[in-house]
Formats: sequence, C-alpha cells, structure tokens
Amino acid sequence: MERPPSSSSSSSSSPNEEEEDLRNLLDESDSQIDAAEQRPPPTFDVESLRSRLRRSFFKLNLTKRQCIVIFLPLLLVFVYLSTDLTNYFSSDKVPDSVFRPNHGPEEPDLRALYLLRKQETDLSSLWNRTLSVSDMKSALFRQMSLNRQIQNALLSPHKAESLGLYGGGGCRRVEHKLLKRKTIQWKPRRDKFLFAICLSGQMSNHLICLEKHMFFAALLKRTLVIPSHRFDYHYSRIIDIDRINTCLGRKVVVSFEEFWKSRKKHHHVHIDRFICYFSKPEACYVDKEHIAKLKGLGISIGGKVDSPWEEEDIAKPSNKTAEEVERSFRSDDDVIAIGDVFYANVEREWVMQPGGPLAHKCKTLVEPNRLILLTAQRFIQTFLGRNYVALHFRRHGFLKFCNAKNPSCFYPIPQAAHCIARLVEKVDAPVIYLSTDAAESETGLLQSLLIINGKTVPFVKRPPRDSAEKWDALLYRHGLEGDSQVEAMLDKTICAMSSVFIGASGSTFTEDILRLRKDWGTASVCDEYLCQNEQPNFIADHE
Repeated sequence: MERPPSSSSSSSSSPNEEEEDLRNLLDESDSQIDAAEQRPPPTFDVESLRSRLRRSFFKLNLTKRQCIVIFLPLLLVFVYLSTDLTNYFSSDKVPDSVFRPNHGPEEPDLRALYLLRKQETDLSSLWNRTLSVSDMKSALFRQMSLNRQIQNALLSPHKAESLGLYGGGGCRRVEHKLLKRKTIQWKPRRDKFLFAICLSGQMSNHLICLEKHMFFAALLKRTLVIPSHRFDYHYSRIIDIDRINTCLGRKVVVSFEEFWKSRKKHHHVHIDRFICYFSKPEACYVDKEHIAKLKGLGISIGGKVDSPWEEEDIAKPSNKTAEEVERSFRSDDDVIAIGDVFYANVEREWVMQPGGPLAHKCKTLVEPNRLILLTAQRFIQTFLGRNYVALHFRRHGFLKFCNAKNPSCFYPIPQAAHCIARLVEKVDAPVIYLSTDAAESETGLLQSLLIINGKTVPFVKRPPRDSAEKWDALLYRHGLEGDSQVEAMLDKTICAMSSVFIGASGSTFTEDILRLRKDWGTASVCDEYLCQNEQPNFIADHE
C-alpha cells in the first residue's frame, strides 16, 4: 500500500491526482460493500470504523476549509452513534435477556441487526461522497433517525414485557401476599340470623356496609340476611350472592326470600332484638319511614331500638376491636338486626386488607355478578383494549362537599386536565374510560385540554343501547338494561379492570373500585386520586 503523500507534495498535487485518489477510494469502498453483502451480517465496530477513517483521511488532498465542511458534521455523527451504540452493547448496560441466547434470534433482534448493517453501509457511502453543508445536515438527521430505530428494535421486547397482563407502561402491578392475611372462620350457628340494616348514602355506601355486616356476622357466628329490595337495593341484580356461599364452602348468607320461607314455619317473621351501632345523631340511622317499610314486609320488631354504647357518634366513630363487638352484640336471640354500620370503625387494617378479614378460597367475596362481569369484559374488548386509563370524575354535588374539607378536592377543569395528562403520558395509554356525572360542558372542556405529544387522548363512555352492538346483549336478554344500579356497577367493573385508575377523593364509588382492584390484583403503583397531593389553584368562598 502506498505511503500517504507528505505535506509538501500535497500542496503541489494536481487536480487530476486528487480525482484519481477519490476514484480509488470509491472503488475500494464499493468492493468492501460487495464483500460485506456476501458475509454474515456484521456488528457495528466503532473502533474499526474510526481506524478506517484515519487511514482514508491521509489519502485525501483537501484544503482546511474542505476538511472543516466535510469532517466536522461527520465527526458529530460518529460521536453520537458511538455513544448511543456503546451504551446499548456494553455488557454493564444491557441485560442478557436482550439477546435471548437460549431461544435463538427473535424478530426484534433480527431487525436490529438489519438496521445496523444498513447503517454501516450508509456511513461507508456517506464517507465516499462530496456533500454540501445542507446535505451533510440531512445525512446527519437520517443517521440519528436510523439509530433511534435500532434502539426501539432492541428495546421492543422489554417494552412489551413491562406492560404486563393488563398493560400500563411503566406502572407495574401492586403485589399482595394473600396467603399471609389475618382471617377468621365464618361458621354460623344453626338458626341464628343477623338482619343487615344499611341505610346511609347510595349503593356504594350500602355495599361497604354489607361487607362490614359480613364481618359482624362471622364474629357473632350468625347467618347474614340480605335485605329485601322493597326495603333496600336489589342486591341480587348487582352482586353474586350465591358465590359468597361457594367461596366460604358453606351457607353463610341468605336472601330475604329464603329467610322468609325458613321463618314462616314459625308462623311469623320476627326480629327479636334491634341493636343500633351508633347512638348519635340518631339511633341506627333508622327513621319511622324505614320502620314502617320493615313492618310492611310482614316483619315485627320486638323490644325497643337501643345501642350498646352511650356515646358513639357517626361524626367521630371510635376505634373498636373484634372482642368489643363480640361482647357488646352477643345474644341468644334467633334473629337480631344491627344498623347502620357503614361508619363503624372496627379493626380497620384487618378489614381493609386484600381479600378482607374472612377466610375464603376466592379473591374477593363481594364482586359484580357474572352478567355484569362478562358485559364489562366485552365492552373492554370492543372499545378499549388491554391498556387504558379509567377516570372517575365526580362533579355533581361535589363542589360544596369538597370545599367543606381541608384541603378541598374539587379542581378547576384546566388543573384537572394537567393532572390527568401527566399520568396518561406516563402510562402511554391510547384512551381514557370516563365514568362521570359531570355536565357535557365540563367534560367537553376537559377533553379539549387533554393533548399529549400533539394528539388528543379520547374519552370513551358507554354509548346508548344500539341493537347493532352486541357487547351489552347479556344485560338486555336478562332484563337488566336500563337499571341505574346495574349500570353503576358496570362502570365500577370497567374501572376496576383498567391499567391505571384515577379516582375522586372522598367518593365511596371510588373506594369500592379501589377495593376491587386490590382484591382482584389489578391495582397499579400509579393508581391515585385526581391531582393527588395538590390543592385546587382556586377555591370559592363559603356561603
């Protein structure tokens, strides 16, 4: 191989000699590319490429200005590529699983090798061309784009794995150790019943109250009677009552109709003792209207309505232990009623643990009935897919409720949009399922502000009934369509199955969704209340 010309000879070299050198260099590069195509796909060797550049550099007779124009942009390309590719191929940066040696090359690995080969060919071609500054910039950007494709190809298997079973981007699932739960056995005594009284608030409150009644029934060794829909909600349309018995492996709950039939043989249905959990502000939260409803069912009540505690206020419920409940509500009467226990604070950590305080073989005891569960799954398959964020955006009646708290939990729409967008971007979810009672004017503004990377992230809500759509056919066929409580439970179920959930602080609807997520194992480390740890940037004065 010829020695590079000296500096003295280069200054006097003719244009013909320069052209001859360039032709030789092009021919050499072309022969190398042809040989490369016959070899196995090469790896990108930065040091080798640098060495080639140094050898070739001395073969060229270029002015200083030409060197600056040509080599400075190339240097930037090489520095950029060297840094990026070294990070991805150095042993201390990349997990062994990237290359999957035990399973052979997979599609992402093959694509990365193809792109690396293409990059080497492009760089060789780029070196053998005389480019203007604008052309050099264009080539630089093409190589940066190609490098990004290589990164994405190498990382694609790990991005898919990080999504997990339900998706969720970088938001992993919360792991709960259900086997280490603190539990008690629920073994009712024969013909001993506890009549559940749940009257405060709406359906979510009643379901929480019902769960606490189950704990009380287990402590008192009684069978729990689910209230009649003529006195309370139609529970059998919403939750799977028979499944509770299956999970426990014995008969622990009965419907009001079953209870009625079993007690009819005694010629009457009678509550022997009516016990209030709270004494203030009024006994049991039971008024004359509800007493009249009970009597209208053919139920008589013995004795007076009383409370075992003189000072137990709903506004400030005291902490009670399981032993205190057993001692205070123990009775040999066949049928007792306790109400309302929604606000009761008994063994909170025990009750709130995943799976609850009772020993059973299911993930959770109180969950949507099978028809609602299947309908939710069909809706998700139709409209949402695996990776979506669910938002419970409570607004109706919430302005006054939240402003009475410190801090307030009612956020202006632009602030709420910023909080939602921040989390959705982290999750990388394409859609948001919206469960709300807000007016269209509010949700419309909120939607218009949810723009991430230049794209609007659409809200998805349950559409009105359409015979062309079959996702809700089960509800229609079983006469559950149009039931507001069924629709509310359907909303809860869809939210509970999301990748990440954004809830409304202070809402029992949200709390019931969080309970389901915790028990089902769908809870995410990214789950949070709307604008959690922030205060509204504007709060109205009190009346």
